[in-house]
Formats: sequence, structure tokens, C-alpha cells
Amino acid sequence: MTETLLTISGLTKAYPGVVANDNVSFEIGEGEVHALLGENGAGKSTLVKMIYGLVKPDSGSMTFQGKPFAPPEPRIARALGVAMVFQHFSLFDALNVAENISLGMEDPPSQRDLAARIREVSETYGLPLDPFRTVGDLSAGERQRVEIIRCLLQDPRLLIMDEPTSVLTPQEVEILFQTLRKLTAEGVAILYISHKLEEIRTLCDHATILRLGKNVGTCIPRETSARDMAEQMVGSAFEAPARPDRNLGAVALDVSGLSVTSPGTFGTSLRNIHFTVQQGEILGIGGVAGNGQDELLAALSGELTTDANAIKLHGSPVGSFGPTARRDLGLLTAPEERLGHAAAPDMSLTENAMLTAASREKLMNKGMLNWAKARIFANRIIEEFDVRTPGPENAARALSGGNLQKFVIGREVLQRPEVLVVNQPTWGVDAAAAASIRQALLDLAAGGAAIICISQDLDELMEISDRFCALNEGRLSDIRPALGLSVDEIGLMMGGAHGMEVSHADA
Repeated sequence: MTETLLTISGLTKAYPGVVANDNVSFEIGEGEVHALLGENGAGKSTLVKMIYGLVKPDSGSMTFQGKPFAPPEPRIARALGVAMVFQHFSLFDALNVAENISLGMEDPPSQRDLAARIREVSETYGLPLDPFRTVGDLSAGERQRVEIIRCLLQDPRLLIMDEPTSVLTPQEVEILFQTLRKLTAEGVAILYISHKLEEIRTLCDHATILRLGKNVGTCIPRETSARDMAEQMVGSAFEAPARPDRNLGAVALDVSGLSVTSPGTFGTSLRNIHFTVQQGEILGIGGVAGNGQDELLAALSGELTTDANAIKLHGSPVGSFGPTARRDLGLLTAPEERLGHAAAPDMSLTENAMLTAASREKLMNKGMLNWAKARIFANRIIEEFDVRTPGPENAARALSGGNLQKFVIGREVLQRPEVLVVNQPTWGVDAAAAASIRQALLDLAAGGAAIICISQDLDELMEISDRFCALNEGRLSDIRPALGLSVDEIGLMMGGAHGMEVSHADA
């Protein structure tokens, strides 16, 4: 039996109109990997924010290492031995690794001494890192190492990790798991949040499941199936996506010799991209974050224009067209960044529906906006995609990340696109919602739409894609049938096996 490290007793936190956490209690032992599971809006984020000192509970208590624990701010939580690796990295691209790490320290040492300590800790835990490399030049996996090393330099007793594998290749995931096992062997506890339930089964010792803010049960993941955990999260059974019968039609989108210079200093330029997508087909594009995914979506959406003939829609050149003209022709996109790119944070859901659907849903007549029709369309999205929100007048920023993702995807799917390009369609979305979104994409393809799904979730891509390829440093790998691809083959493609014949031995 391990000693109890953290005890949570009856934590409750309410906001206007919603109880985020309702009398939540559980324990985490020393050296334990403890999963925190729940669908979007279940209260996971609020709970870890209370542990980390970002949010003050309304009632309830915590003890840490046998002493009362109520950190008023993250600085105090860190000093007491709690560290957190957030889902979204908080790094400055223009600074080097050591400079970024020093920003999070109360009393940073000299850059030379800090660099030596970074090298020591990174090598000890199998996460090699050059302290003098500029962060903007690092891959997504290397950036995550910066965040982890920053936490490990604090000598934490509890490490909270939020969706830590969402930007990693399969090989990098295994390295991360080795690091976490080394930490737990030293008595460090890990509170692990992820929607990847097979990862939970592989890594975690226990799991606490939240639903609508309440603790509805615990389980031992390795003794529980992924489906059982998912159904406990949502409180009911749900169907895995089913592939409807499809007949592939003519080429809907033809991309040939697409090269685009990234507008960002630390972006990735696209180099001589070629692919076609037929009507009724789903092309999956994998890759670690930062290898040109954002630039590819921007080039296909019209945010970045190129030579007219580099992109053809139903045989007609559209590479020089902007986003509105492409949308009018049926080429729709849903970008990865939900707040600020896919949706305007302070605008209502009705207003956000108007932003992209004004033309295709005829929400505008002779320059006049029809807000009544826009509200009806927003309500339709909310109902058909089970968006948890008080109503269409709610601001986009008030939704949980997963619910906003459902709204964004639903908004584009319901406009009946002829070609739909989606980047990270189920990122941060719970298992049931992810299954629903994937089914919507499959049904859309069955209706004749051509779909390009850009994702870092390989399980997702293998589940819905007809063909698969990977982006690496702005170049596209050979396109292969998705059926039969092994994890090793996919990892090689993601790692830059351009134009190479990958062994089929494991297929």
C-alpha cells in the first residue's frame, strides 16, 4: 500500500448557471498515476485549477502530504510541491529554452548554472534538450519537453498533466511514458487527464470519473475496457462510428505543386504538395504539430493565396481566390484554433454562425443580416451536435473547449460542403462526442463530399480515413491506403520518410 499524497474532500465550485464541481472526493497515492476522466464540461479543468491554486473552491478541503492544502495562487502550489503541464504550451518562441524556463522561477540562477541543471535533469529522465536552442525552432514534442523539464526542476511531488500526448508521435509517446514511470518509481504522483482511453489503460493505476461535476465512480483502468470507461463518463451506451457504404466519384479537389511561404517567423513553409481527393473520400493527413498543418489549412481555405492552378475545385482553378469565394463554391474549412480563429470569443453563437454561414445558409439578403434565421441555424447546430450551452446568445468563450469544438464542426457540416477541410476535429473532445463528430464526417462523405482530415490523433485517422499521408517539415509523404498501415509505418511517415518505400512487413 502506498502512502496517500493528496486527499480531496467534498470540493464544490459553482459559477452562474452551472455547478462545475459538486462535492468531489478522492485520493492520490505517492508514486501513483491517477487518471481524471470525464466528458467535456464534466469539471476536470475546474478541479485541477483548484489543486493548482488558480481557482478557490466554494466549499470542501484538501490535504497534501498530511497537511491542510489550500494554495491561494500557483506560486504557492509550486512551492508546496505541485507542478502542472498545461495542454496549451506557455512558451515564448523568440527566447531560448533556458530563458523560457527561468521566467517561471522565483529566483532563477545564472543562465550558465541553469543550462547545466537543464542538461542534467533532461538526460536523467530521458528527455534530452539543448538549453540554448530557440523555442521557435523546436518541434511540438521538444516544446513539451521544455514544459516538463520546467516542472521537474521544481522537484514536484505531484505532477498534473493535461492531454500530454496530443502533439506526440507514437515513438515520442513511449519515451514520455518511460519518463513518467521513472518519476513514479521515485514516489512522484501523476494526475493524468486524457481522452485517449487506451493510453489510460496502459499507463494509469486508478481512475476517477467525473460526470456533470460529480464523482460517479473509480476504476482500475487495466481491468476496465475503454468502452466501459467511456460509457461511465457519459452515463449511457453509445455507438462507435460506422462506415456507411460509399461510392467514390470524380476528383473534387486537386492540389498540385503547392508551395507556400509561412507568414510566421517560426512557421513551416509548404514545399511542393501534391494530392487529390475524390467525392465521397476521406483523406487523412497526420503529423506532429508544427510541421505545416496550419499553413496547409490556410492555403486550402484561401487565407493564404497561391498560384491559381495549384488548387483546383472540380477542375476549376481557385488558388488565387479568397476564403469567401471558395466558400461560395463549396470549399469549407474548420481550423484547429477554436477561440480566435474558428470562433470569435466575445461574439454569441448566433453571431459566430453568421460569420461563416451568411452566404451558404442565405442569412443575408441585399446586405441585410437576417438574425432570426441565424438564430434558428445556431439552434440547429446546438441540437444536432449536442452542444452544452444555455442557448445561442451565449458567448463562444463561455463554452468548454469540447463544446465549442462541436459547435464549430457542426456549423461547417450543416452547410453541406462539397469539400471540407478540418484540422484536429476532435481535439480535447470526450469519447462520445468524438464518436459523434467522426460519424458526422463519415456521413458527410457518404453523401458525396470530399473530406480532408488533418489530425494528430492516429486512432481517429485510421478509423475514418480511406487513404493516409503525413506532413513533415512542410512536405507530404507518399499517400497510402489507410487499411493495414502499422504504427511503425505511420511513425516513419510522420518522422519524414518522404518518397520512401516503407516496409510492409508489419502491415
